[in-house]
Amino acid sequence: MKAPSLTLGVEEEYQVVDPTTGELQSFITQILKDGRITVEDVKPELHQSVLEVGSKVCNTPSEIRDEIVRLRGAVIDLAAKDGLKTLAAGTHPYSSWMDQEITPLERYAGVAEDLAELAQRNLIFGMHVHVGIEDQDFLIDAMRVSRYFLPHILALSTSSPFWMGKKTGLKSYRSIAFRNFPRTGVPPTFEQYAEYEYILQMLVNANCIPDASKIWWDVRPHHLYPTLEFRVCDMCTRVDEAVCLAAMFQALVAKLWKLRRDNMTFRSYPLSLIEENKWRAVRYGVGGNLLDLGEERERPAKDVIRELVEWFLDDVVDDLGSRSQVEYALKILSEGSSADRQLAVYEETGDLKAVVDHLIAETAEGVTTPG
Repeated sequence: MKAPSLTLGVEEEYQVVDPTTGELQSFITQILKDGRITVEDVKPELHQSVLEVGSKVCNTPSEIRDEIVRLRGAVIDLAAKDGLKTLAAGTHPYSSWMDQEITPLERYAGVAEDLAELAQRNLIFGMHVHVGIEDQDFLIDAMRVSRYFLPHILALSTSSPFWMGKKTGLKSYRSIAFRNFPRTGVPPTFEQYAEYEYILQMLVNANCIPDASKIWWDVRPHHLYPTLEFRVCDMCTRVDEAVCLAAMFQALVAKLWKLRRDNMTFRSYPLSLIEENKWRAVRYGVGGNLLDLGEERERPAKDVIRELVEWFLDDVVDDLGSRSQVEYALKILSEGSSADRQLAVYEETGDLKAVVDHLIAETAEGVTTPG
């Protein structure tokens, strides 16, 4: 079996806001109509207030950093031409989904027709990471085993503590909002790629979905590219956070390949227990407890995630050249995630507009906008 390429790609979904009110602004249709940017650089999403970008195929987290900086700079500069700002977070602190316009393209009209009000409510923003795996059997094996670690990395990414002007008490409300969609959440277990293909073809043949792009699991085989796509994360506010999580997913796949090459694997745990851990990550982020399924007890999330970084991934990060990027997770554990920082701003100011301003500033950290 050939080793995976471990190439990296990242998709990010940015919010466009009015700097005076902080409210989301419809934007994507106008710039595409005016021809101010190519679809390859910025893609439309379900709501017009979203700017989605996709990186080039990269080999290392350092290359991904360059791409994220380039794309964030382009988006910030593009919005600025219309006097608007860009921010990165899993939800907007107070804009209402009822006020948002659906992008008038056939794809999204179909989603709106199929999912009715759920589509309109889906005003959420995520980061997707692609890791290149060319062998389908290893890809499905990596998908099955990596499910255990999804709550750990979700906790690091949490950036959506607010919804429609309310403090939700959750660190990732985005995860809850998206769970309303069908075919979401932690995927089922497949032992072989053929089992996944059987489910997919059944859904297509029964006219449930047109193709695999409408399967929205937290980790899935991509329908066009030979990649395993990790979709569990909230949109990362800081560049460093996004690079860290991309590096962690790449290192995770590299570790699973190393185990498989040596005729070993990581134990596969029941879906119900992984979902329980995901709920804890959604509710408390890095500040709560996670289940240590190996020890069959709960432990502080910071300790469990630190072990993932310092023990499980330690023997692959130097070969990948990503030690510093992966170990940035330890800084998140120490200082908190974006959700924690947003809540701190709100506790200090009592003002959700101040939270928006904070997010705008953090999104632009380390980004140089194009000329």
